[in-house]
Amino acid sequence: MNKINKTVIITGASNGIGKEMAILFAKCGFNVLINYFTSKFKARELFNELISQGYNVRIFKADVSKRNEVDSMIDYCIDEFGRIDVLINNAGIAESKLFTDITENDWDRMFDINLKGVFNSTQSALRYILPKKQGKIINISSIWGMVGASMEVHYSTSKAAIIGFTKALAKELGPSNIKVNCIAPGVINTSMLDDYSTDDINYLKEQTPLGKLGKPSDIAKLALFLAKEGGDFITGQVISPNGGFVI
Repeated sequence: MNKINKTVIITGASNGIGKEMAILFAKCGFNVLINYFTSKFKARELFNELISQGYNVRIFKADVSKRNEVDSMIDYCIDEFGRIDVLINNAGIAESKLFTDITENDWDRMFDINLKGVFNSTQSALRYILPKKQGKIINISSIWGMVGASMEVHYSTSKAAIIGFTKALAKELGPSNIKVNCIAPGVINTSMLDDYSTDDINYLKEQTPLGKLGKPSDIAKLALFLAKEGGDFITGQVISPNGGFVI
């Protein structure tokens, strides 16, 4: 009998942490649905790279803040792979701004993508996951959702909300054998740091007991652990790979 590969949907998978997760999960035998919205070229490049290596991946453009687009993405995943075993809510945006300068549009956009996107994707995927009474949902938050960041009030608030969402949903879905966990990364070396100066980067390294920034692969490996058998008795938890930045 041929082994049936498990399927993972990764939102915001065209670059950074999402890209690293897509690569790792594909290499570990998962069917992977790569979601993107604005980064079409990067998503297509990743898709072509993985397909050329023989991995079973698909690509789908969807704005996670739009429920109809998310529903179409989830249905497409079922049509292509026949199942959804793991949902990783990774899509998100960040912005540094004084609280007094944050506009209503800034606030709404942050929550539409970072929080409503998690709601949309999770509720839509549960149409297929819940009847099976097994599956994993992994939400990507941030250390700033745990302790807050100056000049990132709207970002920190949206990420804190994801932590509350995770804990509450884990209690609700636990009796259905569905595990819901949250990864709250520390300072990770991705394009989100492109606007930081060398001095800023060095300061962040100095504030980290391990003396270095995290890599996207550090987060991807943890997500894989939670998605596989290692995470079978873990639910409702906030795990923060941050090099000791927050203890």
